[in-house]
Amino acid sequence: MPKTISFDLEIYSYQIDLMGHVNNAIYIQWMEIGRTKLLEAVELPIQATFKQGFAPVLIHTSITYKSPLCLGDRVTIELWISELNHASAILEFRFYNQHQVLVAEGLQKGLFVDLQTMRPRRLFPGEKALFSSYLREEVAV
Repeated sequence: MPKTISFDLEIYSYQIDLMGHVNNAIYIQWMEIGRTKLLEAVELPIQATFKQGFAPVLIHTSITYKSPLCLGDRVTIELWISELNHASAILEFRFYNQHQVLVAEGLQKGLFVDLQTMRPRRLFPGEKALFSSYLREEVAV
């Protein structure tokens, strides 16, 4: 059974926009927290990739909002890898309120790049294997 990263966050007043709900940009910040947690879970934190001369960069983000989150709500974020290639990966995200209702879903495509050339860098088999336990192959949103 593939693993999933899951974590809960509080919603703060500075995350609320003029419409009274969580600003769209906050979801992207939450996705970054998730990506960081994934890299830590596979024992390849961002500092380690830098030391090895490569880093993950985003090339695409997509979010579908289903219902708003407001001040006083809590959010649970789940993520996993839905596609893992030699130099890229697609991460899928689900956002739930405190009642376990799906409020948004999204995906991000990332590319591993060589820090000197800024060109795509293929993962070595051992590096790619680190991510395989979080791979859940299914149709992306």
